[in-house]
Amino acid sequence: MTDDSRGTEAGWFAGVDPDDPASGATAVQEGTADSPRDWPRLAVESGFTADEQEYYDRLREATTTATREAVRERERADDRQLIHAIRAVDDCERTANELAERAAEWAGGLFDDASPGIDGAREVARREPETDAERRAVSLSTRVVDLADERDELAAYVERVAPAVAPNLSAMAGPELAARLIDLAGGLESLAKKPSGTVQLLGAEDALFAHLSGRAPSPKHGVIYTHEFVRNTRTEDRGSAARAFAGKLTLAARVDHYSGTFREELHEDLRERMATIRARAETHSDGADAAGADDDGTTGVGDE
Repeated sequence: MTDDSRGTEAGWFAGVDPDDPASGATAVQEGTADSPRDWPRLAVESGFTADEQEYYDRLREATTTATREAVRERERADDRQLIHAIRAVDDCERTANELAERAAEWAGGLFDDASPGIDGAREVARREPETDAERRAVSLSTRVVDLADERDELAAYVERVAPAVAPNLSAMAGPELAARLIDLAGGLESLAKKPSGTVQLLGAEDALFAHLSGRAPSPKHGVIYTHEFVRNTRTEDRGSAARAFAGKLTLAARVDHYSGTFREELHEDLRERMATIRARAETHSDGADAAGADDDGTTGVGDE
């Protein structure tokens, strides 16, 4: 808090125009005090308010304004825009696919050569309808195409924006997976603060709850399974790959949040770790081949 020119500690309201909530909000956001004081009384004595009830009314107005501004600022943050975009991608894709099924059923009863799916909807949308039913089916198919195209444009937006918001995370996971991790975590800052074990299981909440209730085994990974480092690793090593990948993703998110600079060493370390894990599969395969050869007698010490 601050002292006014008369030496009376006036609190957040010192120098604030009582009729300007914005200035009060700024004072609330930036003000400090060494210890609590009788702020309502001091507000009345300083002439800021006529009585204590008016003080609380103005304080509520100032804090509400400050909160609204904080929310608006949060929504303007780049990672928030990325979250909106990746959610919209999923919404458009899901809705387009559902409507495409309906459009295909409808068009199938009107046109002999109607095809299913988004591609089928594109074909129907190009038709010249002759009846009212055909016009409605063509119109619905057109909406499906519009949604599918919007999904593609949103995905392209994510591809452009994600590397600017989280350069290391995007390079490591790919823009779309990076956006999904940020979304699941609730923001880049939240993702940067999570332990790697939590990052490993983001997107697998249902499976984790099932495990905790004794109805399923412990999940090894969540949405990071979609990345080739996890998906293309043999089943026996997938848990190790998921842990290693999640650990590096966590470091990448922290670097992105706290410094925003690209660090090649993070990516090189991950590539080396994945190469080590995958080398196990090759060693195992070679050993299995050798054992199998010995079993059928085609090679071995006694064959020479």
